[in-house]
Amino acid sequence: MYRNPGWVETRWGRVFADRDRKSMRIRPGCLNPDMTRIGMRRSLMARAIELGIAGVADGKGPFAALIVKDGLVIAEGANLVTASLDPTAHAEVVAIRNACRAMGKTELVGCEVYATCEPCLMCRGAIFWAKVARVYFGCTRADAAAAGFDDAPLYELLKLPPDSRSIPFISVMRTESQAVFDVWRREAKLRMNTASNARGQT
Repeated sequence: MYRNPGWVETRWGRVFADRDRKSMRIRPGCLNPDMTRIGMRRSLMARAIELGIAGVADGKGPFAALIVKDGLVIAEGANLVTASLDPTAHAEVVAIRNACRAMGKTELVGCEVYATCEPCLMCRGAIFWAKVARVYFGCTRADAAAAGFDDAPLYELLKLPPDSRSIPFISVMRTESQAVFDVWRREAKLRMNTASNARGQT
């Protein structure tokens, strides 16, 4: 329910939201369901941009992301790399973590990501594993590079054989390491059988 509903003028356009006089921010889950699809996307991206700008002012990195399902903001994420001393705490990853906790699951099927910048390779991996349906982004990789966040070397690195990269990736004890997957398969089969037997008894 809206506390103070109405159209809010931002530098990125006009959005329908709860009007917070202090920050004029769009609260999670407060979008007007009657908005056009394009208008909704612009409002969601506007929220991501506002979150990113607020993050920079608060000493965070210049990136932000939202996880959205059926037009509602499930979770938000700012870049916390320097704030948390965690190189994996990119905005998209933080938003995915928050969304998974909020939804109580590891798969965000049917959800969309709104990010202020094109996701990096790490974030793309997280998006893939979370089974997100679609990604909308603002700035491109080139824009990020111009601001000092150039991940082009990583793309070039992946073209090389694993043991020829600047950080070599070397396989050791591959056969012995298969034991971990063997245990996983056995446990998964046991869980399936237990669940099947339980259903048969009901």
